[in-house]
Amino acid sequence: MSFAQSHPARDDAARALPWIALVLGAVAIAGAYYAYDAIAPVADLLRRERGFTQAQIGLLNAVFSLPNIPLSLVAGVLIDRVGAARVALWTAGLCLVGAALTAWGEPFAVMVTGRLIFGIGEETLLIALLAALALWFDGGRAALAMSLLFSMARIGSYSADISTNWAAGLYAAGWRPPLELAAGLCAVGLVAAWGLDWIDGQRPRRAAEAVRERFDLAALRRFDASFWWILWLNVLFASAFFPFRSTFAIVYFQDAKHLTLAQAGLINSLVFGAAIFATPIIGAVADRVGHRAALLCFGAALMPVNFAWLALSPSGEGYSTALMGISFSVIPAVIWPATAMLVPRARLGTAFGLINVLQSLGMAASNWAAGALNDRYGAGPAHPEGYLPMLALFFGIGLAGFLATAMLWWRERGPHGHGLERAAP
Repeated sequence: MSFAQSHPARDDAARALPWIALVLGAVAIAGAYYAYDAIAPVADLLRRERGFTQAQIGLLNAVFSLPNIPLSLVAGVLIDRVGAARVALWTAGLCLVGAALTAWGEPFAVMVTGRLIFGIGEETLLIALLAALALWFDGGRAALAMSLLFSMARIGSYSADISTNWAAGLYAAGWRPPLELAAGLCAVGLVAAWGLDWIDGQRPRRAAEAVRERFDLAALRRFDASFWWILWLNVLFASAFFPFRSTFAIVYFQDAKHLTLAQAGLINSLVFGAAIFATPIIGAVADRVGHRAALLCFGAALMPVNFAWLALSPSGEGYSTALMGISFSVIPAVIWPATAMLVPRARLGTAFGLINVLQSLGMAASNWAAGALNDRYGAGPAHPEGYLPMLALFFGIGLAGFLATAMLWWRERGPHGHGLERAAP
């Protein structure tokens, strides 16, 4: 007899469990996203108070991605083997350890080590939570549930960006207190992840989940071509969006657009501020009307336009925020539930892990390359033109992402499509 049988009260509880799981997962990911985005607001303080170069600041987010290059696929297989909620609990603990070491931060090697450990946890935490939601929610609700998860994650990022305003006293005290706040939010996230792991034990299991398949490289080769196109969109979009917005955007707006720290943080935060509300709406629309590949094409096209606008317009930060906000509302709302439609349920963790391997490689390389370009061309308040090579790099990556999405759309409209363009039943 399943959990949902035999009593009306139990029926109500069973219907509520997926939404409780969503709330707990959202709290866990919001704290982790706050900690990830805590570097950009303190970048100028690290430069002034500790003498960090732009390459060192870029390294703090590049090293976040490095461990996931070899480990994400292992983490995906682990999710398939031991369960998504249990892996989410373990990785939330790693997030707390990494954030605490980052806040300690001296010498520089300790801060780098903290970001390394945090990266091991945060990247796997996200894919574990996405895999967990794919099991809790199915049919026509997956995109909405995942979109709501991402909206809560954006609240974490948005809060980090505007913390230069609402937590101005912490920034006035130096670089460390803002990072200590980030560590505290990771502790809250760990408690939420523990709750998710407990409640996952109440979820009725499907027969297909009882069989834990062994990892097999041949299984990757059997993934359809549409999966590989959506994988490259994941990788290229993340490699353009996150290194700019989460590492260099605030200091770029200060140096090239002559904004104060508070103004730059506020402008940057609006990208996630828009996504908080727009992402679940787009997810619900995708569930209802389909056209998922077409929506991804539209969102991906905005990224190269954004970087071209920043490079060519003397005061383009407002339009850039709008373009990135729309793009970042569309892509996450559609791309993860669409990916779940392209692979077998038993291989979902492996598929998400493989995406994260290549995504982490792209983000690490892009963060490092952008910082190195800024140093090589003397980017700074005295020479804002030095940021143009960085913008050209991100433009090229964004354009490649759009081309990958166009190939996905072309395939899904043909006889080998997987129903991405159809509405959910």
